[in-house]
Amino acid sequence: MRVNELLMIPVFQGATLRAGKLGVDREVNSVNMMDAPDIIHFLKKKELLVTTAFHVKDDLNSLLLLIKEMEKQGCSGLGIKTKRFLQEIPQEAITLADELQFPLFELPVEVSLGDIVSKSLSHILDIRTNELHNAMQAHQEFTNQVMSGKGIHEILVSLSTLIDFPVALLNHRLQPIGKSTKTPAMYKHFETFITGGHLIHLSKTTMLTFSLLDNQETVSLFPVYTHKQYSFICVHGHIPFTDRSTILTIKQASNVIAFELMKENALKQNARRIQNEFFTNFINGTFTTVGEIISRGKEFKLENEQRYVCAVGKIEDEDRSISYAQYQAEQDVIYDIIEAELPHFHQNVHLFTLDDTYILLLELKDGWKYTDEPFFSFLEEIQSKISTLFHKDLSFGISNYAQQLVDVPISYKEAKDTLYYGHLSGKKRFIEFHQPKEVSEIIRMVPYDQLKKFYDDTFQGFVDQPKKDHQVLLHTLSVFLETHCQLSETANRLFVHRNTVIYRLEKCEEIIGRNIKDPEETLRLRLAFRIKALIQGNS
Repeated sequence: MRVNELLMIPVFQGATLRAGKLGVDREVNSVNMMDAPDIIHFLKKKELLVTTAFHVKDDLNSLLLLIKEMEKQGCSGLGIKTKRFLQEIPQEAITLADELQFPLFELPVEVSLGDIVSKSLSHILDIRTNELHNAMQAHQEFTNQVMSGKGIHEILVSLSTLIDFPVALLNHRLQPIGKSTKTPAMYKHFETFITGGHLIHLSKTTMLTFSLLDNQETVSLFPVYTHKQYSFICVHGHIPFTDRSTILTIKQASNVIAFELMKENALKQNARRIQNEFFTNFINGTFTTVGEIISRGKEFKLENEQRYVCAVGKIEDEDRSISYAQYQAEQDVIYDIIEAELPHFHQNVHLFTLDDTYILLLELKDGWKYTDEPFFSFLEEIQSKISTLFHKDLSFGISNYAQQLVDVPISYKEAKDTLYYGHLSGKKRFIEFHQPKEVSEIIRMVPYDQLKKFYDDTFQGFVDQPKKDHQVLLHTLSVFLETHCQLSETANRLFVHRNTVIYRLEKCEEIIGRNIKDPEETLRLRLAFRIKALIQGNS
């Protein structure tokens, strides 16, 4: 209770507040009586002291020091019984208490300090007992609702009735996940607050109260602790820290809601695990028949006669210094953020995880050319939120569309390969659509030193030939391969006799030690000539 409320009880009748009127809303947890010179060392925060001032009756500086130290220690106030040892409270003490907004009052001479302490503590105890009784009743009511299967919504409705304020349950990003009444559009402001990079953490506080600038509406947030992450009970109104009864009631609701959230999360995690196991088995070819794929797909609302586009996302540069539990927890939170965005897209999107990737399977209703840009923008929005909240880059590879569900493994591979080649090319926070790769583009993805070694190993034998012969032989071989191994066409392009071409090619086979018309060898040689052009272009 507060100082001004305590002064209203009968035992304080006749007491006069002499200073610190602006501090009378200080909370009082206990009342103490003491006249020892070192009294300050035995006082506690939110404790009110009553005294005869015997030990400071002739020492004004000691009285002023006592007031300063009590203020510094967070005490509630000081009551001095005058007309016994101290005739009146010195003006200097009154001035100091006013400056510090520290309640200082004069006690009547006819009331004993013992009565003041005992009756004050009795009154405080009665209030605490009543608060505890009400909290236990509220907890029982909330528990009964859960046990009867009514769930979180009914708890919020009951809480709203008990405290006479609208109430909503918010997730860690201040988005509503349950509400007692229709809630205003303030949550758009909350979302802007979070996506702007601000975080709310109440680990050492009971609650947080703030007002919105646009409409001056005050809200109070109370954390709901679970093993996974924070949620918040949002009260649409101001709850003073001194309103212990209301705060205790909200805490009881918070405790019951926390258990309900953990239960819901366990069920959700199990459903997610089963869904991801299906997708993993599907991609890995575990199902032996088309009928099995179609049947299992229907369990997860995946129809076979439906076109799909697959997007595979992955966080770049994962921090492997964190523990597996921390990594898994972070991955779950990112999954939740992506999942929360899915309803905002105009077509159905299914979410899976496989290893360290996030797979989004888009049901294609319209033509892909009408969907690719909106889907690209949708993925960009996800990237932006992950970057803001986690300071991490999320990239996506997107497949061509699959005509049916049974074709999704092909689309998954396309998306995964696109993501891989995007990372390999050094891109950051990208979104790439699958395109068939040109041979030269694929070759450029191989490190230069490996390309150089492949080229040198392939044409090593020609180095031992005289330089002029070396160049002639390689040129003839290159033209021969470009003409698809046609001797006459090779001779025409080189302006030499056909037999000359035959002689040169036989010389090449002798140097290489293999049949140059063999498909494997032909492919090797053609790649080596492609690499030669790239090496010379970089030199």
